[in-house]
Amino acid sequence: VQLQASGGGLVQAGDSLRLSCAASGDTLSDYSVAWFAQAPGKERKFVAGIAWGMGSTDYADSKKGRFIISRDSAKNAVFLHMNDVKPEDTGVYFCAAKRLGVVLSFTRNYDDWGQGTQVTVSS
Repeated sequence: VQLQASGGGLVQAGDSLRLSCAASGDTLSDYSVAWFAQAPGKERKFVAGIAWGMGSTDYADSKKGRFIISRDSAKNAVFLHMNDVKPEDTGVYFCAAKRLGVVLSFTRNYDDWGQGTQVTVSS
């Protein structure tokens, strides 16, 4: 499956932002999709994930209560709703997918990746 991430930008602390991950080449109904963030000079880290079939979700501890991951079957897309953003949320956000019914939190678990979208949060 091919993934296209979008929606990043420059925002202020406390603002909200919605990232989109649009899929093509296959439907996401048998996939799990996750978002990872990579800060400058740091490794890519798990942010949130959703198992399409069950709709089960998982979040990094630092994002719980602020970020929400959702899916839209009609659009064949996954969204990351980022609320009350903080400067430490800054990074390039990548969406990734794997044909699997559970959410995994390591980059090595995912086969397909989007190109990334930059999120910058100013204080």
